[in-house]
Amino acid sequence: MFRGLILALVLLPALATGAEARLAVAANFFTTTQALADRFRQTTDHSVVISYGSTGKLYAQIRQGAPFDVFMAADQWRPERLEALGLTEPGSRFTYAIGRLALWSPDPDAFSDPEAFLVGSFQRPLAIANPATAPYGLAAQQALTKLGLWEQLEAGLVRGESIAQTFQFIATGNARGGFIALTQLLTENREGSVWRVPGDLHEPIIQQVTLLERGRDNPAALAWMTFLKSPEARAIIRSHGYDLTESL
Repeated sequence: MFRGLILALVLLPALATGAEARLAVAANFFTTTQALADRFRQTTDHSVVISYGSTGKLYAQIRQGAPFDVFMAADQWRPERLEALGLTEPGSRFTYAIGRLALWSPDPDAFSDPEAFLVGSFQRPLAIANPATAPYGLAAQQALTKLGLWEQLEAGLVRGESIAQTFQFIATGNARGGFIALTQLLTENREGSVWRVPGDLHEPIIQQVTLLERGRDNPAALAWMTFLKSPEARAIIRSHGYDLTESL
């Protein structure tokens, strides 16, 4: 019914007394969500079913009526838009993480000068996530534009539908390097050449979560939203390479 709805599906079994929430989660947050969901299951009697994909595609599916209770986006614009459309519980939206962009190649000798590497990418594939649907792809586009390289590189870029697919393009050698979420390197324990892209080259990657209409009376969805604000959850998120706001 919803084509491309699920990149990966994780079902955590519910206890008899618990409720179940359906989460739509940005692909960059895959490993972090697994860690959070494990802890959530241990500390509550609720369960979660998690669908991963690009923020843009999940947003489109929610607007088409996809049965999600919570939307964890990799940007703030789409949760704001859903709120404006009356598809969320008012006042439920908040920032749960601030993402960090990295340029990565599995080849440890690929570059010591990242800008020189990018200039040399005119003749070799460079991967980014689709800027139209993936906030990390948009950040990569903004960085390349500020460096004066977007117009030269755009036509030859290998584009993943999500940051997860972009990571696979690079990891499997279909692109010599590319822009990914820093957390992917930290959680996958990957080596190679890495450049943590300076924050002044792109807009902040502010990742926001919102409770959707369907989840407003769901105890599991409400418990998940509360859990995300807990010191324990925030410690997990920080340990996976994300920045956090000082207050919620």
